[in-house]
Amino acid sequence: MKKQLIAVAVISSLFISTISVANAESNLNTEPMTEQVTEREHTEELVGLTSGAVLGAVVGGPVGAIIGAFAGTLIGKTVGDDSEIQTQKEMLVQQQQSIEIQTSELTALHEKQQSLAEVTDEYLLVQSQLTDLREAQQQQLQELAIGLNVQFKTGSSTIEPHFEQQLDDVAYLMALSPELMLDLTGYADRRGDSTFNQALSEQRLIEVTSYLQSQGVSAERLHAKAFGASAPLHAQQSFENDFFDRRVTLKIMPVGEALAAN
Repeated sequence: MKKQLIAVAVISSLFISTISVANAESNLNTEPMTEQVTEREHTEELVGLTSGAVLGAVVGGPVGAIIGAFAGTLIGKTVGDDSEIQTQKEMLVQQQQSIEIQTSELTALHEKQQSLAEVTDEYLLVQSQLTDLREAQQQQLQELAIGLNVQFKTGSSTIEPHFEQQLDDVAYLMALSPELMLDLTGYADRRGDSTFNQALSEQRLIEVTSYLQSQGVSAERLHAKAFGASAPLHAQQSFENDFFDRRVTLKIMPVGEALAAN
């Protein structure tokens, strides 16, 4: 507090001294000589007093001057630091906002990647299931290409329940493969006359084709021909061989092969 009062006194003294000197010089030019001398002496006293005060402050105040200079430096530095801190805060806010935006975008991208991975897994699962289905169909085609026989009792054209299930499988396969045709041939055993056996083989064909059509197979995809007892499986007739001769044989083939056969 003492140092601050000294500094104020010094500044005030200098200011007063300057004003006094200026007034003294002005009065010297306008007032009588005697009064000028008196006023000059008074002015010199003021100057001396002021100079003494200044010198006293100078002598006694190097430490105060240094402290004041240092304090001023600190104040200026503090003001500069506050401005820089505010700028840093604004930059940090902008960086935080940018990080939040990037985090949101990364989260959305991660969710999309997870969704894509799930879709990919489902696609691979469906592809695997389709592959298994194609293999099963191919196996059925190979079996049916060899020939599927619907067997009948003696003198009957009625389809037994066991063979109805097999015909259902054939109809399902035909629905999945519209490029395929179905070749059917009807037979009878060698008991009875040829006319009866021919009619019986034709009736068996009618029963089988009608059943397939009722399951959704169009008539245009069915090629049927009856042979009666003219094409036995074995040369020697027996009870067992007669059983296998009472049949309708089904053979699946592509359209081009079926047309060539016809």
